[in-house]
Parts: sequence; C-alpha cells; structure tokens
Amino acid sequence: MNLMKYKLWYFLFSLALIIPGSYVLLTSGLKLGIDFTGGSLLEYRFEKQIALDDLKQYGQITPTLSNTYIIRSQPKTKEEVGKIKKELETKFGKIEERRQEFVGPVIGRELSQKAFYALTIASLAIVLYIAFSFRKIPKPASPWRFGICAIVALLHDVLLVIGVFALLGKFLGVEVDTLFVTAILTIIGFSVHDTIVVFDRIRENSLKNIGKKFTAVANLAVVQTLGRSLNTSLTVVFVLV
Repeated sequence: MNLMKYKLWYFLFSLALIIPGSYVLLTSGLKLGIDFTGGSLLEYRFEKQIALDDLKQYGQITPTLSNTYIIRSQPKTKEEVGKIKKELETKFGKIEERRQEFVGPVIGRELSQKAFYALTIASLAIVLYIAFSFRKIPKPASPWRFGICAIVALLHDVLLVIGVFALLGKFLGVEVDTLFVTAILTIIGFSVHDTIVVFDRIRENSLKNIGKKFTAVANLAVVQTLGRSLNTSLTVVFVLV
C-alpha cells in the first residue's frame, strides 16, 4: 500500500481547512464561552423536574439539588434577569430564585499566558528529546529534522481543530469552553505520541534498509503503524460516545 503516492491530496485537504480557519481565527477569533469571558450565574428551584433541553436556550445548565438548576450565561442586566424569571414562571409555574450573581472567567488571561509559555517550553523539549533519541539514524536523514517535523505535525493537528471551531463559531455560533481546552491538550498528547511511534519505526526501517529511498522507508513505517493509530483513536472515541 503506497500511501505516499497521495501525499499531495492529504496536504490539499488539510490546507483547505487550515487556511480559511486560520483567517477567521486571526480576523474574528474563537467565539469564547463564559468560562473565558465570565457572566451571570442564576440558580432557580422549580416545583417539578425540568428537562435540561428546555433550559439550554438561557445558557449552560448545571443540575444541583432536587429540581434545582444553575444557569450560567453571558452578563445580564437586572431587567434581563427579571425577564428570564418571568418566562420560566410562565412555562413551568412558580419558581424560587436562590442565587443571582456575576461570576468571573474560569480561564483568565494570566493562566492563558502561562499555558502558552508551558507549551513553548514543552515544544522545545520535544525537539531536543527526539533529536537526541534519533541521533544514530543513517544519513541523509537528520535527527534535528525529525524533531522539527514533530512540532510541525503538532501544529498541524492543533491548527486544524482550532480552525474548524473558529469557522463553526463564525457561522454557527459554536462557543469554546474549558472542555475545548481539554480536547486540545488531548490532541497534543496523541499527536506527539503517535508521531514518535511512527518516527521510531522509520528509524528501525532505516537501519534495516540502508540505501533504500527515504520515501519508501517512511511509507512502510506509516503502513506498519496505521492499524495501531486507528485503533487507539477509535477506542477513545467509542469511550467518549
């Protein structure tokens, strides 16, 4: 199976998502949820149990005690809060307002900056680790090239997902929250791990097939690790579903 034969199509597919996504990301940014922006926190107790779908139009819903729900939304004025309460009473009968307050962002600017610095340092560490681990790979391959390619692969995977969510936020109003951050960190972990597995197989094949074209060696490594990569990813997807 010659996967490298279609590498141009893989690049074009990725660029078709990354370029418009990056443009929207630079011009409009992601549509941030209240975890990033802060907002209003409203807690109501109803006389009967309410389906979560009936409350989602008002914000993020968190059930607490019996028939009690917390609504987190963008900042609201007193008039807007009063209007929400009146609508809820019209739909569901008498309700008890237990709490009404403004909450700050869960993820602040300082935390975001620290996360960026941490990722930068981690990226440099990855380059150094891979360059050291692959120092005995036969020429013309370079251990430093392997390290840099690992970071490029990481940036590709992250930009692809962030770009798609930038487009979804722009045209469909999809917001990002702390779960999005968790997803990005998971992608980073999987990307680095999968890249190192493929690179390790390239190293083994290079030592066994000295003189063979690097493209053929790389293709063999990808084919050999493809099943493992798909099984790992699908296992996580099935668990989440």
